[in-house]
Amino acid sequence: MAYKTEINPTFEQIQRINQTIGVCRFIYNFYLAHNKQVYEKEKCFLSGMEFSKWLNNEFIPNNAEYSWIKDVSSKAVKQSIMNGEKAYRRFFKEQSKFPKFKKKNNQNVKIYFPKNNKTDWVIERHRIKIPTIGWVRLKEFGYIPINSKVTSGTVSQRAGRYYVSVLVEEDIQIQNNNTNTNQGIGIDLGIADFAIVSNLEEPYKNINKTIKVKKLEKKLKREQTKLSRKYESLKLRSKNKGKGDVTRQNIQKQVVRVQKLHQRLANIRGDYNNKVISEVVKTKPQYITIEDLNVSGMMKNRHLARAIAQQNFSSFRTKLQYKCYVNGIELRIVGRFYPSSKTCSKCGTIDKDLKLSDRTYICTGCGYVIDRDKNASINLANAKTYKIA
Repeated sequence: MAYKTEINPTFEQIQRINQTIGVCRFIYNFYLAHNKQVYEKEKCFLSGMEFSKWLNNEFIPNNAEYSWIKDVSSKAVKQSIMNGEKAYRRFFKEQSKFPKFKKKNNQNVKIYFPKNNKTDWVIERHRIKIPTIGWVRLKEFGYIPINSKVTSGTVSQRAGRYYVSVLVEEDIQIQNNNTNTNQGIGIDLGIADFAIVSNLEEPYKNINKTIKVKKLEKKLKREQTKLSRKYESLKLRSKNKGKGDVTRQNIQKQVVRVQKLHQRLANIRGDYNNKVISEVVKTKPQYITIEDLNVSGMMKNRHLARAIAQQNFSSFRTKLQYKCYVNGIELRIVGRFYPSSKTCSKCGTIDKDLKLSDRTYICTGCGYVIDRDKNASINLANAKTYKIA
């Protein structure tokens, strides 16, 4: 079981975390660049273990100006190297594109700490002990179970806030599904409406169409424009030999403003997903059927890519799968080529000529008229061919 919560580190701890994040980012980029040079010269791939030995036994001892690498946790540095190796191997297997260098403003670097000793990770109600950082106060008391057996953890930073994520071993109490007396339901995910449930009259609306989210997106657009202009002004300032109003400190402040808006929008969408899943699970159905969506393929449509990305379909499925597991509900996954939208939920006739623009389904066999997405959710609930998640 994984728990992620916000922490409230001291000024000294913030400096320590930022230093470790900076070193991990440097080591990751250094491994990518060094391996690229080795491959171009010798046509071979340097593994993470080989690079770690070369770094500690040859590079750092012979280059005293890089001794600051040793000032942070060696486990966190080694994990950054292994992350780089994993990215390279995925590229060689044609599972992803060529690895990209990590930028400072992206803040996508996490500090990994394994548990080697009993005192490495200790959890109390209001604080947590992190290796090499010490006791850090939690902002949410009692969220992580006290005296849990931690196997590993990470520390990350986002929009000026710091978070800890720990992986703990605990026994999850699974409810008996015999108490679920209601029939199964089908959930059809979409863009016009977020989720259409077969046994509910009203669908769950798209949170991205609300006034609150639209105002935040409009504000985000303005702040991003300001950031872009500050970068352009900095370029002019460098050409004019220091004459100008924009400094790198002002740019960093603007970067944090943009990141905070991104984080707020992500929190709103994630919270809405949690509420939808909670309400669906509380109805206690025997099973829930969803469709195996090809999200990566859907994202290739440049007209719908942004709207699809905002819906967080992958996150919804992951959270729903866990909730179904805990509550003893069977989660059924229907294949992505199942004609849920083209099949009549009343007589079973398949309309092969149905277009995406047709929002109302009119059966060519029996003349049944129903909303397209509602028809798909009913067909998912009645699907006979599926796999158990």
